[in-house]
Amino acid sequence: MNTVDIQNSTVMWIACAVPVFIVVIQAVLFARKAWQDGPNLGVSKDLMKEGIRSSAITSIGPSIVVLTGMLSLLVTMGGPVAWMRLSLIGSVMFESIAAGIGTGAVGVELGANMPPQAFTMGLWTMILCSIGWVLFGTTFADKMEVVQEKLTGGSSAKLIALSSAAVIGIFCSMTSQHLVKMNKQCVAAVLGAAIMFVVQMMVKKLHIHWLREWALTLSMLGSMIITALLPA
Repeated sequence: MNTVDIQNSTVMWIACAVPVFIVVIQAVLFARKAWQDGPNLGVSKDLMKEGIRSSAITSIGPSIVVLTGMLSLLVTMGGPVAWMRLSLIGSVMFESIAAGIGTGAVGVELGANMPPQAFTMGLWTMILCSIGWVLFGTTFADKMEVVQEKLTGGSSAKLIALSSAAVIGIFCSMTSQHLVKMNKQCVAAVLGAAIMFVVQMMVKKLHIHWLREWALTLSMLGSMIITALLPA
């Protein structure tokens, strides 16, 4: 069998479908449990419905970005692997880098029509590099509450401030890598920030509160489309 036949074989589809379905089942169980326990925590049904709607709308932009990345990964690693990896991880950058490192170990550049050995090395690298996340979550998830208590002293205000600072720091770190390149990636990052600012001002000044839920999607898609239309 050549690499393409292996990548899209029935066995590969079945093997990749199993973890995807497990994740779907977990999501359904978590959502069901949250819906049942929400009222016991003082969260009304209407507020939970609003949260579900807002989450669904906010996820549109990132989902489209992952979908576009899946197309490139599909060409190199095949449909089943691209579907499975991005359904579980969702980081196009990580998957492509990991696969490239794996294929590079046997002297082959990541791309279509790779020899089977290069595809296997790329797939193993993608999987093995993710084991650390699973082990850390399994081992330390139940201890995070202790760490949280140590860092915040039980203060909900400090927890909100710490969480917000962490998220801002992560996004600043990711964005700064593109800003220093002074190319289309830099333009896209600046446009995304500008569109987000305009949308937030419209929400504040014009009281279009529903627009807040679409802010992330509009900023991501808007910056992508405008940047793609600019001359090289």
